[in-house]
Amino acid sequence: MRPDTPADHTAEAERLLRTAAQYPEDHEPLLLQAAAHLELAGDRPKATTLYDRLLASKVDHPHLVKAFKAANLWEYGHEPEARAIIDGIRAAAPLDPAAWEIVAETLEAHDELDLAHASLTTALSLLGVGEEVVDVTGIPYSTQSLLTTRHRVRRLLALTHDTWDTLADELHTAPITLDELHDPKRLWSLGSEDPAELQAELARLRAELGSYRAALSRPFPVAVLHWPEPELDELLTAYPELQSEYPTHAAHLLDIEASLRELAAAGTANLGIVTGTVPSYEAFAASESSSPANADLLPQYATTLAARGRAVAWPPGRGADCWCGSGVAYGDCHGAD
Repeated sequence: MRPDTPADHTAEAERLLRTAAQYPEDHEPLLLQAAAHLELAGDRPKATTLYDRLLASKVDHPHLVKAFKAANLWEYGHEPEARAIIDGIRAAAPLDPAAWEIVAETLEAHDELDLAHASLTTALSLLGVGEEVVDVTGIPYSTQSLLTTRHRVRRLLALTHDTWDTLADELHTAPITLDELHDPKRLWSLGSEDPAELQAELARLRAELGSYRAALSRPFPVAVLHWPEPELDELLTAYPELQSEYPTHAAHLLDIEASLRELAAAGTANLGIVTGTVPSYEAFAASESSSPANADLLPQYATTLAARGRAVAWPPGRGADCWCGSGVAYGDCHGAD
């Protein structure tokens, strides 16, 4: 059951903080989750303390942490500081879609629509989403969200559709179109006495709720486990029973790409790859009171790593290196058709 009351959110934040102390290598995603629960509990100053704690340490996504901090500060009366942080993020031009998403949504929430639109447009350009995109399956899940948010902001600004709006429409899978969901006039129907208008708005709300539920049901990527070659050699030396799972390292890499493409073709969104290490896997097996030689643990280990924020989104962005660690661009490596 998800936390519902401020006390529930506070308790969940405390649990996450204890988990972060137990797994210091995963402190960034765990502290971010804890800060989010503190915000929901109404303890925004304490959430800011956690963001500051993260920024004082080495983190993988500093701009995302700053974006969350800015959003939180603005909500409890620290607008000038929040604006300064957002300006800094925009000037830094990070290649982190999640950071841009939080920046844009914060600006949108405070009626800074032009600035939100400019931020989203900049983000999509930086992330290599060309306006001539043909194959939508190559657009990472995190980038798709930017397209949807930009579509909503442009509707609020009464701007005509452009190529990216059309792309957002194409990626949208709900039965009600984005144009209808993002219609600024929707609030009028809530005061209508026309049963047909009220029924139509109920249908739109159900469609939105379905999308939100889908996102909540998958808060972390569906992840496939990747073993770098040295780790795989060590794993199979220690546990030869797993040889049938991994005949060769080359076959393992091909299987990862094939599995992800199959999931994508079946309509599974938010895919990722987690990288395993033998010590981490052994610790996980011990926590499950099982032997690392038990192949049934492997998918559970992958899910656990993804839940702790260790997943890297698949497919990689345009021009990015391949996930396999070859140093070659994804499109010239495992992404090649």
